[in-house]
Order: sequence, then structure tokens, then C-alpha cells
Amino acid sequence: MSEDAVVINAGTSSIAPTACVIWLHGLGADGNDFAPIVPQLGLSQESGICFVFPHAPKQPVTINGGYVMPAWHDILQMEALHRDIDTTGLAQSCERIAAMAAAQATIVGWNKLVLAGFSQGGAVAVKLLEYLPQRPAGLLCLSTYAPGTINPAFAPDKLPALVMHGEHDPVVPLQLGESLAQQLRTIDLAVTYTTYPMAHQVCLEQIEAIGSWLGELLL
Repeated sequence: MSEDAVVINAGTSSIAPTACVIWLHGLGADGNDFAPIVPQLGLSQESGICFVFPHAPKQPVTINGGYVMPAWHDILQMEALHRDIDTTGLAQSCERIAAMAAAQATIVGWNKLVLAGFSQGGAVAVKLLEYLPQRPAGLLCLSTYAPGTINPAFAPDKLPALVMHGEHDPVVPLQLGESLAQQLRTIDLAVTYTTYPMAHQVCLEQIEAIGSWLGELLL
């Protein structure tokens, strides 16, 4: 998996993984983008939580003039509150990450696996709910948006979902984060929605809150 993802254990290397977080980066980044925050989450050295940060494939992105960059799917057009996306590419990414999730679940169990994502990666994490054979432990959505209409038929009842957004986000406006939280509530996920005085990024207060949430879910 080393060529496909960055893998970091929150605890000591001698502890076998007991839980897993699959965390998807945003457009133009790669799996290394969020790896440095693992020590900042405040998880204990005995936690046994494994973090998997997959790399998106490199491909031309239409809204960026066809420039080749890491992307989970092409974005054909982008307006303030709308994303016209390549649904075929989205499905391919979901199938790939779902297979990765299934492999991790054979080690830790579905009830100890969290899906997470930032920006474009967060939209993929939401869509992934339609591709998993079993209910995961939780869903973490950072500065992201709904990937179109969310099918309630695939929504795990009362699944814990932590949705976080920057109040001054110029890339993914706050309204899209609010809309995502509302859609997830509508399909009966247990949503916690929090905003921070920041742009399209993460902050230390937020990272510490994520660590506490993960600890409650997985430890």
C-alpha cells in the first residue's frame, strides 16, 4: 500500500492496529498533506489507530485549464455554490477507496473504521457511503460539499458525522458546508456541525476537536 498511500500509526509501532481512519486529501495535494497532523490529534501512544492517507491519481482538471494534478475526479465547471463533476471519475475513485476500506476492515472491523476527507476528498468520502458493504464507525467532512444528491438508501442510520468548515472559506463557501450538514441530517445521520474563523484550511483547535471525536468513536 506504500505506493498508493501514506500509512501512519498513531500509537507505538509495536501495537497492532485496532482501528483505522482513511483520510482523503483535497484537489492538487497528495497523501502527505494531512499526515503531519497525526501527532497533533492528541491520541494516546496505546491507541492502535492506523491512519491511511491515499494518493489521488494525477489527471487533467478542466477548471484549471486542463493542468495535470492529483485529483479524485475532474471538475468540469465550478460556480460559487455548484460543482459540475465527472461522475465516472468519482465512481472510479469510490470503487478504489472502498476496496482499500474493505481491506482495512478485515483487520480492524467495520465498526472501527472512519472515512475522512478534506475539500474534494471530503465529497468523495460522503459518496463512499454508497459503495461500502457495511456501516463504518463515522464520517469526517472537512471544508467540503455534497457530491450531488445523497442517496438516503445507502445512509447508515444515525452514523456519527463530524462536519467542519471555515467561516471565511473562499474556495468552498460556508453555505456549501451548511448545506452538506443539512443533507446528512435529512438522511438521518447523527451530525455535529462546527465552524471556525479560518479560510480553506485546518486550525489547531479543530485538529484537537477531531482527536477527541476520533478517540470517543474508536478507543
